[in-house]
Amino acid sequence: MSAISDAPARRPSPLRVFTGPRMRKFMHHRLAMLGLIMIVGLTLACFFGPYLLPYDELYIDLRARFSPPLTENHILGTDPLGRDIAARLFSAGQISLTVGFTAMVLSTLIGTVIGLVAGYFGGWTRTGLMRIVDAFLSFPSIFLMLTLAAFLQPSPTMITLIIAVTSWMEVARIVEAEVRGQASRDFTAAARMIGAPHWWIMLREILPNVTGPIIVAATLTVARAILLEAYISFLGYGIQPPLPSWGNMLNNAQQYLESAPWLAIVPGVAITMAVTSFNFIGDGLRDALDARSVK
Repeated sequence: MSAISDAPARRPSPLRVFTGPRMRKFMHHRLAMLGLIMIVGLTLACFFGPYLLPYDELYIDLRARFSPPLTENHILGTDPLGRDIAARLFSAGQISLTVGFTAMVLSTLIGTVIGLVAGYFGGWTRTGLMRIVDAFLSFPSIFLMLTLAAFLQPSPTMITLIIAVTSWMEVARIVEAEVRGQASRDFTAAARMIGAPHWWIMLREILPNVTGPIIVAATLTVARAILLEAYISFLGYGIQPPLPSWGNMLNNAQQYLESAPWLAIVPGVAITMAVTSFNFIGDGLRDALDARSVK
């Protein structure tokens, strides 16, 4: 009878998900590359653009109220108080993108931990955790989010936490389904046979094999978080003036749709670009990380 090795069986797919055929497949996905270019350009504009403008987002020039785009130093025009739209757009973009990325990290972390534990241990552990997921999913997330926002002090940090708390369930379901399949594989059984602790098996043996679906879900979560932040800010429960966000810029533009349409068009285009870009990137990652399509 052959002796059992002191090391667990080699994992079937390493953590290197962006190498070789996968990377080439992603780079040949035209919409994904378009989305990547758009989101990189939008991020650079939001975080470095304010340093190239003569005005900040709070500077008021009543003599320049409702200036249309390409007027003197106001490349995107001004709002009803004479504030520069470009400066406010870039500052709002910093907040919206930061909220989106941070909420994505938090929700992905929560969903991954719950899905990993539920899928690995199974039994009553899986049943209990998945019922918690079902309970959260039974409430429309937007109403749950608005309820929390109405009772809590609105701020970028609080909005980020609210979005994260209401967005982790889909990630948990994806991870749980993937981990359940990995938990019955030979390399997992080998790790158990040599006495590896549960946390080691989950983090070192199973988690690297479900990284692909997590990355795809995280990318799509950023788009959803940006859209949710804009939505609740548009309704008045999110980022509060004078601090700008793309959502409250749209809210303030409602009554000027006919007289000054650029007030709504500019933040609307920014939201569309950000959400569409992340969706394109997510589609490209999903195709590239699909093991059945990689040769």
